[in-house]
Amino acid sequence: MPKFSTSRRVRHSAADMFDLVADMGNYPLFVPLCESLRVSRRATKGEGVETALSEMTVAYKFLRETFTTFVTMDRPRLQIHVEYLDGPFSHLENRWTFKPVSERSCDVEFFISYEFRSRTLAFLMGAMFETAFRKFADAFERRADVVYSRRTRSAAGG
Repeated sequence: MPKFSTSRRVRHSAADMFDLVADMGNYPLFVPLCESLRVSRRATKGEGVETALSEMTVAYKFLRETFTTFVTMDRPRLQIHVEYLDGPFSHLENRWTFKPVSERSCDVEFFISYEFRSRTLAFLMGAMFETAFRKFADAFERRADVVYSRRTRSAAGG
């Protein structure tokens, strides 16, 4: 079963990075392969813990697949866990962990394991998915630079 994990230090707070990853509706703007993402059935499970059902469509050239996940956003623990519900996979699990280093930096850990239900789909999309996952951390860090540098300039009056 393919797995990918990465950890990197970024120049943004753990809370800001958590918010960025939790803002799933904006993924089509910057996440590799993400053509669309619809979030439904948001609910509060406890203090600082929110859940959501999401439906993401990934696309590359003539291939297009949609899958449904259950997302738990645990703000007190600064963790986001994604559980697979339906789609082209036989297994999909994704975790994000945000570890504060200072007020303005954190370590972002990303883990994903997956297996396609179909060998043909695994052959067609496998290498492309691996390449995309390797670009995820960069994509989120670039997005944070755009979103949070804009906020910092706005707060400074610029």
